[in-house]
Amino acid sequence: MPKKATKPKRRLREKRTKGPKEIAKAIEEIAKKIVREINSSKDPIFVTKTRGRSNVSFDEKTGLIKLGKKTTARNFLNIGHARKFMQTMLVMAKTHEYLKENKTAAIREIYYELKHTLGESKENTFEDQSESDACIVDVEHAVDTIRERLNLHANPKGSLYGDITLRDRMHNNDTFNCLKLGRGGWSIMSRMEPEEIEIRKVNAKFVLVIETSAMYERLVEEGFAKKHKAILIGTGGQAARGTRRLIHRLRYEKKLPVIVFTDGDPYGWYIYSVIKQGSMALAAHSEYLACPDAKYIGMTLDDVERYNLENVTEKMKEGDIKRAKEMLDYAWFKTKEWQRQLKMAISKKIRIEQQALANKSLSFVADTYLPEKIKNKEFLD
Repeated sequence: MPKKATKPKRRLREKRTKGPKEIAKAIEEIAKKIVREINSSKDPIFVTKTRGRSNVSFDEKTGLIKLGKKTTARNFLNIGHARKFMQTMLVMAKTHEYLKENKTAAIREIYYELKHTLGESKENTFEDQSESDACIVDVEHAVDTIRERLNLHANPKGSLYGDITLRDRMHNNDTFNCLKLGRGGWSIMSRMEPEEIEIRKVNAKFVLVIETSAMYERLVEEGFAKKHKAILIGTGGQAARGTRRLIHRLRYEKKLPVIVFTDGDPYGWYIYSVIKQGSMALAAHSEYLACPDAKYIGMTLDDVERYNLENVTEKMKEGDIKRAKEMLDYAWFKTKEWQRQLKMAISKKIRIEQQALANKSLSFVADTYLPEKIKNKEFLD
C-alpha cells in the first residue's frame, strides 16, 4: 500500500499580486524605455524571460516548478526579431488599453483585434493565433504578472459543486451557492481572481479534484459532496488555468486540503502533478496556480489487484509508455512510490480508468473506494 502523505518542507507563500494600475505603469515604463532608445537613435530592445526547459527547475524547498532568471532580448533592427518585436508591441499596447478602460478580452479576441494588413503590403500583423499567444506570454513575463491580470482570458473549462457560496463582483454582485445550481454545478470561469470572484463562504472539509467529467457527475449523483462535506471540482482532463487558480485559492484562502483523483495512467498522474507542482509551460506562475501539499488518492495500479479489477484494465499505448519513461526522470516524480507506480505501468503496460470501479457497482466509488482511502489516509505524495 502507498505510504501516508508527508507534510511539505515549506508552506507556499503566494507572491503579492500587482493591481491594474501597477501593471499598466509597468507596461508604460517599458514603452517609455523603447521610445527613449528610438529618440537616441539606438536599436530598441524588448527583454523578457527565457522559456523552455533550460530555464525551468524544480525547487525542492517549496515543491514547485519554477522559471529561472535567464532573459532573452529582442532587437527591432535585427531582421530575425523585427516581426516578433512589432507583434509584441501591438499586444502590449492593446493590453494597456484594456487595463485603462477596464475591459477584458478572450485571447482569441485580441488576436482578431490586432490582425490586419500592414500598409499597402501583403503582410499581416499576425497569421495565426499562436503568434499572438506567444506575445502575451512574453508580456506576462516582462511585467511579472499573469495574463488574467492583463485582462485576458481563455475559454473556461471545469465544474464546481458543493456547499460553497461565491459572489461575482463583475456581474451585478450576483451571489450564489454551488449546491443549488443543479447537478451540473457551476462552470468555472477562466478569470478567478479575488477582485472578480469572491469566495464568501465554504462549508466543507476538503476539495476533491476529479479528472473525468463522467466521474464528477457520478459523485454528484451519489451525493458524495453532501455526505462527506466535500467541494467537488471536475477538470474534464488537464485542469485549465482558471480551475487551477480556484483550487489554489481554496487551499490557501480557505485552508482546505486538496485531494486529486485521476485515472491510473501517466496522463492522469501528470494532471495531478500539474495541480501539485505546476507545469513547465507555466513555470513563472506556479505561486498562483499550484498546491504543493495536494495529495493523490487514485487510481493506482495497486488498485487493480486490491479491488479485483484485472478484467477491466486497458492496454497502454506506445505514447503512454513513452510518457511514463519521461516522467521517471522528472524531479517531482522521484519519490519511491511514484517511481514504483511508473515502473509498474511500463512493465505491465496497463492502465486503469476511474470508471472501471463501476465494475463493482455504480455507487462503489462513492460508498467504498473514496471513503476508505480518505479515512485511512492512503495517499501518494
